[in-house]
Amino acid sequence: MRLVALPSEKASRLSAATYALKWGMQEQLACTSTRLNSIMNGPDSNLHAREILARAAADTGLDVRGGTVRRTSSRFCLGIEHGDYNGTALFGVGTDRFLWLAYKPNDTNRVRLFSANFPHDGIVDFQLGHVPPAKSRAITDTWARFPYGVDFILRREGFTLTRGFDAVLYGNIPGGGMSRSASLDINLLLTFLDVNAITLSDGMKIVGMAQAVENDYIGSPCGKLDPLMIYFARAGMGTLYDPKDGVIHHAPLGRHTIDFRFVSLDTGTVRPGLERSTYKVRRAECEELVTLAGKQFGFTHLADIRDQHLYDRVIARYGASHPRLCARLKYIFHAQQRFDRMLDAWNSGDVETVGAIFREDGIGLRDDYQISGPELETMCEIARSVPGVLGERMLGGGDKGAAGALVRAESVDALKAAVDAQYPRHCPHLADKYAVHVCNLVDGVTIWKG
Repeated sequence: MRLVALPSEKASRLSAATYALKWGMQEQLACTSTRLNSIMNGPDSNLHAREILARAAADTGLDVRGGTVRRTSSRFCLGIEHGDYNGTALFGVGTDRFLWLAYKPNDTNRVRLFSANFPHDGIVDFQLGHVPPAKSRAITDTWARFPYGVDFILRREGFTLTRGFDAVLYGNIPGGGMSRSASLDINLLLTFLDVNAITLSDGMKIVGMAQAVENDYIGSPCGKLDPLMIYFARAGMGTLYDPKDGVIHHAPLGRHTIDFRFVSLDTGTVRPGLERSTYKVRRAECEELVTLAGKQFGFTHLADIRDQHLYDRVIARYGASHPRLCARLKYIFHAQQRFDRMLDAWNSGDVETVGAIFREDGIGLRDDYQISGPELETMCEIARSVPGVLGERMLGGGDKGAAGALVRAESVDALKAAVDAQYPRHCPHLADKYAVHVCNLVDGVTIWKG
């Protein structure tokens, strides 16, 4: 196992910005992040990605010509954020911020990968079955922990890997909030399996292994929400997962609805892995309350507390002595009360109600679950001030990353203008890093052969 660094002069010209410049985008790079986003994530994003992948392969000598490109999506959670590890039902959509991976078997037992997003990490090069130990210092600060983890988990699950491959990858998923790591996990898992001619039709098995890469190899305490909402995403539909029966249902948006958009508001902040964030603390707090009160009141997850009488009894018993833990329960309890109303509104096409519940959820995440952050709330406050924004809140694990909004189509430009005018003033250190992503609903996994 080795991490090969490219020569410094080559690495310096392999940044994402340099790739963009090579493909005639100098003018866009000089504009605001919002305008650059419209170029990189518009209808031609697949073409841009293909060009970036081709240049990365040429510059690094990795042979992917005639191979396969797999594209995995991001996700936008409508409910219940942080519900997966608490046992709630989940609902979300796949969104068109993607990770593209081009690969071809190399007829060796080595895996060689290069990321155009992390060019200074060079080529990740390792022999199948020879990766650093799980949760070791060797993987802490490199994206290579993801392919290492996929190799580790597949072997632990009994799969035989004998064939290596060359690959280049590139993504435009914001860092934090839209599940970039889950998209990468799924893409790599499917790639390792495909190269080794392993057919696995059990989607839940894929999701479980993606979670295991994070939990058992990397040490991130994430739940199933992210890989579920990406792997099972279908264009134009919401994905519903009920942990009681473990079944996926796809729910089309009601026909009689207004024209609206999902908008991701990337704050430009960099969030550490979930294993080093408030997410880990919140999960531990929820588990602490289950340990403290579960046996006494008959529940094994916070999601089990759905009856108002039971909720009131738990709060009466532990609210004064454990206010932090009960505040976490308060969010989960009320989020579940909102969830069914949100699903009914989605099915009937009542996007205004979906947006209003999304906003309520955000206030609960901010005040009761206390998982948001100052930059995220700045974005939400700006969005809330724009007429036509139906709802807004932080997305994902919390602390940093992206917020999200549901916006009437005719109000998207006004939201972009408000963010461009106000966000740099509130967060001047992020003036060249933030972005506004207008998203469509897409399939979670798409493949191009040859």
